[in-house]
Amino acid sequence: MIRVRQVVVDVNHISDEIIKLSLAKKLKIEENEIISFRINKESLDARFKPNLNYIFEIDASLKNEELILKKHKNSNDVLITPDEEYKFKPNGELPLKNRPIVVGTGPAGLFAAYMLAKEGYKPLIIERGEMVEERVKTVAEFWKTGKLMPNSNVQFGEGGAGTFSDGKLNTLVKDPEKRSKLVFKTFVKNGANPNILYLNKPHIGTDVLVEIVKNMRNEIINMGGEFRYNCTLTDIIIENDQIQSIIVNNSEKIETDVLVLAIGHSARDTFKMLIERKVFLEPKPFAIGVRIQHKQETIDLSQYGVKKHPKLGASSYKLTYHASNNRGVYTFCMCPGGFVVNASSEPSRLAINGMSYSKRDSDNANSAVLVTVGPDDYGFDPLDGIEFQRQLEEKAFKLGNGKIPVQLYKDYKKNIKSTKYGTISPVFKGETAFSNLNEILPEYVNVSLKEGIDAFGHKIRGFNDDDAILAAIESRTSSPVRIVRNELGESNIKGLYPCGEGAGYAGGITSAAIDGIKIYELIANKYKSFE
Repeated sequence: MIRVRQVVVDVNHISDEIIKLSLAKKLKIEENEIISFRINKESLDARFKPNLNYIFEIDASLKNEELILKKHKNSNDVLITPDEEYKFKPNGELPLKNRPIVVGTGPAGLFAAYMLAKEGYKPLIIERGEMVEERVKTVAEFWKTGKLMPNSNVQFGEGGAGTFSDGKLNTLVKDPEKRSKLVFKTFVKNGANPNILYLNKPHIGTDVLVEIVKNMRNEIINMGGEFRYNCTLTDIIIENDQIQSIIVNNSEKIETDVLVLAIGHSARDTFKMLIERKVFLEPKPFAIGVRIQHKQETIDLSQYGVKKHPKLGASSYKLTYHASNNRGVYTFCMCPGGFVVNASSEPSRLAINGMSYSKRDSDNANSAVLVTVGPDDYGFDPLDGIEFQRQLEEKAFKLGNGKIPVQLYKDYKKNIKSTKYGTISPVFKGETAFSNLNEILPEYVNVSLKEGIDAFGHKIRGFNDDDAILAAIESRTSSPVRIVRNELGESNIKGLYPCGEGAGYAGGITSAAIDGIKIYELIANKYKSFE
């Protein structure tokens, strides 16, 4: 096959026939010379809005491919389609006395377990929260009543924190091993829209993620894996710097040679236990801030040139700014047509997040607007970042009386409590309370956010609108700690494999899933499958 880049098609005139015609024009051949084709990448060119074009990268099977390649030998846009399949063969030789245990069922844990099960390792997967079908009901009840279940909520439960998100799959991770291709194909196999295989900014949506997680679980079980829910890792038993067994729910002992810690960034009790067991942890930078809501049509007008494009879904953005106090300010986890949600996981502490359903059809767009913080701000003990988060979340809970604290941007700048909404109707999951967010965040964060949001208004018209709705606090952007691991994937305790976002090695669904696959590979290169 031949790969052809920069195939341009008008957004308003999109069809397989038009794509084929544009491909033939690009190659300077007749349409009947194209045997078949598939889209490898699709991106949107909005430089000349409201005139919008798709830019395709296409893999095509053609008549006389050698002749066509020769004809375009000086072009960077025409080349032989490279081999992009994931390839890995286990070659471990050490026997396993006990089956491996995977802690956590977020993307990292699920993919580590999926690959281990596929190769016959028969993993045991433990999850402190509920299976995803029950978890969805529990979270909905929390948003309705405020009654929090500490071990099953937006942060904890099957699927991990990413289940209640926009389900964005884009990542900046370099991937020469093509693990991301495997991740995407596995998602499609388990229910995702096949377009995630080629979209420039693929997403799944929380409603579809629920089904994918369920389907992956059933496939893992069919391949020999076992799941246990409402099952919290409470201790680990170590002898001679080697994992021997784990304790769950403070009572049951389970022996294992291999423990994959895919615990997620909110497993604060687990981090404390690991410190007590002399597992090496170190503090790492993360970010804190607010969620901002705008009308989706405001964002669309800026990005597309029209308030609602008939051929395109809700638009997104990604913005960065360097504040005068040398703090980085940036948007994160932007949710087109989404909701701001109460994402708390501890009593008397409040954290928020954003999520979208697959259709991205709510009236509002929302995004985190964040300021980078590090050990210089909160301390160099491995658990100081967690304590910093908790203090901010306690302030948010107290200020909103258990509800999400909200404020209009004009009042945030004036340092006064809001009393009513303006031209933007709020879109939340969970109850809200008007507050003054300046009282939650450190002053250097408030200064940075106000400067950054005003600067973003020069890039997206209306971003710093007086009536933009802010909510706090966004504090769970990434793990505040890193569980140190070596080149073999192990911590200072042999057989203990830190993995994913909570361990400090990923940031998002795709990178966490990739890290899960990477840890599987390291295990499979050391141990034989469990028999």
